[in-house]
Amino acid sequence: MQIGPYRLKNNLIVAPMAGVTDRPFRQLCKRLGAGMAVSEMVTSNSLLYGSAKTKRRANHEGEVEPISVQIAGSDPAMMAEAARYNAGEGAQIIDINMGCPAKKICNVMAGSALLKDEPLVGRILSAIVNAVPDTPVTLKIRTGWDRDSRNARTVLRIAQESGIRALAIHGRTRACGYTGEAEYDTIRAVKAEAQIPIIANGDITTPQKAREVLEYTGADAVMIGRAAQGRPWLFREMAHFLATGTQLAHPEVAEIQQLLIEHLDDLYRFYGAVAGPRMARKHIAWYTKGLADSASFRHAMNQLETAQQQIDAVNDFFWRAREHSRHLVYTDAAPPANTAVRAAA
Repeated sequence: MQIGPYRLKNNLIVAPMAGVTDRPFRQLCKRLGAGMAVSEMVTSNSLLYGSAKTKRRANHEGEVEPISVQIAGSDPAMMAEAARYNAGEGAQIIDINMGCPAKKICNVMAGSALLKDEPLVGRILSAIVNAVPDTPVTLKIRTGWDRDSRNARTVLRIAQESGIRALAIHGRTRACGYTGEAEYDTIRAVKAEAQIPIIANGDITTPQKAREVLEYTGADAVMIGRAAQGRPWLFREMAHFLATGTQLAHPEVAEIQQLLIEHLDDLYRFYGAVAGPRMARKHIAWYTKGLADSASFRHAMNQLETAQQQIDAVNDFFWRAREHSRHLVYTDAAPPANTAVRAAA
């Protein structure tokens, strides 16, 4: 798959997730097989460009190309300025958020709320594409506002006319949030008309599901979000399965321990001694969710304040796990299960 001048090594893309797809997470997923990773959304409010949070989100030091940055907002001029700012900070692809269903985003007519105003969609897209003529611009949407207003095909036509280079579609409406199951009929219909690459997103949790969605929709790529939280090696498994048709063995306990420690070290360096451990807690919880004796471990983890305390606790947990088995054993919750492709309701 190619976006502008950037040819991806495969068709597996990390979805933008607020508070998750920071530089340490993106780098790890790319190292473990993802062809591209889209950053968590950056505000279009120029008053916040100097904030520590925005500066961190615009920090791409050492990041594997291509660097894709997602921007969010509802004002065409502000969005255009945000695109110019991030391109100047090293973004090689600008992605536009019209898919987030969060109330705090939709209440200011941003994210997926924009799907209700198709003329505004066109103005925003054109403004951004014109603002960064040398930078490919992509778009992420949902299938529509609600089940009675699935307008993804209309948005496709607007996007193509505006010069958008690729379109990612989450198989739910804004009204669905993250409830129920994603449907892929709409994505399939959009792909049948598309002249640009289409990326399928939603409930893609296993290598088998990735292949099934690609085959059913005809999409050029799949985008994986929540399923990769705590399991960044999922991209390696998907890449292997799509290339060979065989299931790659899950990582052993020793490798998962090493990957988590490396991830934590990167988080501590990136966020610092105070914010780093706070950011690390959710990742530690995701890595250990569903593992034997992990509930009490996660509760205790939330009481630890320093990086060293977290590192010691993680190593102790995994060393004890390695005494019992080379492979992790899930008990209190299972990893995401494979589900069949679901048609639109």
